[in-house]
Amino acid sequence: METLVIVIHVLACIFLIGAVMLQSGHEGMGVIFGGGSSTMFGSSGAGGVLVKVTAGLATVFLITSMTYNVLTGNKVSDRDSIMLRGEGVVQPIVPADQQKPSVKFMDTGDEAKSE
Repeated sequence: METLVIVIHVLACIFLIGAVMLQSGHEGMGVIFGGGSSTMFGSSGAGGVLVKVTAGLATVFLITSMTYNVLTGNKVSDRDSIMLRGEGVVQPIVPADQQKPSVKFMDTGDEAKSE
């Protein structure tokens, strides 16, 4: 099942890249405010079909991403792991002249309370 999801995901990635690259770009900041209406295909451009294909491929990409995450995520491992053991943690050896002095806090009791 994981292999099928990965294959669909990779194909969706490739076709999504192609669909985005086929879309025409607009020049300048005036396009944001509606100034790019003089295109060859009219005011909406050639985006009708390409926008729908891109949205569909983006949906497939999102669904396959989430499905793969659900299929492979949060599995409890019975295998022994170095990360789970906590043994063998090596502390760095620092020469005595480079060691920072340790700070010790003393309990002052009621003296520390503000008045």
